[in-house]
Amino acid sequence: MAEADSGKTATGGEIGILQRRRIEAAIIAPIYAGMVREIGEARAQAILDAAISQAAIDIGRAFAERTEGGTSLRTFQELQSLWTQDDALEIEVVRATDTHFDYNVHRCRYAESYREMGLGQIGHLLSCNRDGVFCQGYDPRITLERTQTLMEGAEHCDFRYTFHPDGA
Repeated sequence: MAEADSGKTATGGEIGILQRRRIEAAIIAPIYAGMVREIGEARAQAILDAAISQAAIDIGRAFAERTEGGTSLRTFQELQSLWTQDDALEIEVVRATDTHFDYNVHRCRYAESYREMGLGQIGHLLSCNRDGVFCQGYDPRITLERTQTLMEGAEHCDFRYTFHPDGA
């Protein structure tokens, strides 16, 4: 079991998410291309979305299991360092409390990497769609509302996490 950096969360010993996503995308790209040839783009994207979403939920649960003292929106906030590591995201925190974690992303190297790899059309599946379901796996009391992403052409991503102490 990995030791937590702060003694509270499960970030110790983890590689940055940007590096992980690049490795995953390099593996997924030829599989996705083959699926598109065999079953079409829409079906291939649906399968990819379902598989990646389930993996994100499972990873969220694994992080939760390694979070000493239980999960909360504050321990969830501490995990943010994995996603911003290696200058992967340029973010502006709008609010960070026990019940709200709101921030805007002004630069996303995940989106840039997928476009460079020729995977821009599925970048939202490879990364963006994970965000809402990861938090469900980590703690079902945390929900995400996001109305726009850089990956899909917006000026910024607007992350609005809310912690519902009595359940979502």
